[in-house]
Amino acid sequence: MEFIKRFEPLWLALVVIGGLNWALIGLFDRNVLSDIFGSGTATDVVYTVIGFAALMLVPALMERSQLNSHMPRTRKA
Repeated sequence: MEFIKRFEPLWLALVVIGGLNWALIGLFDRNVLSDIFGSGTATDVVYTVIGFAALMLVPALMERSQLNSHMPRTRKA
């Protein structure tokens, strides 16, 4: 768990880069990662690393949203 927390800023930056790339693809049909790395194996590796970064953020997201606790949340009056 310490490994995940230590590299959380890196994972977040990679996920943001991937999200911005997908936004550019959807809005302008422009794939910046393919423009930078070409359409070969390097782009596939970059997409895999971004996907891995998203998976590494899942535990932090669950912890922050309290999805991993079995106790109901207490409501403040």
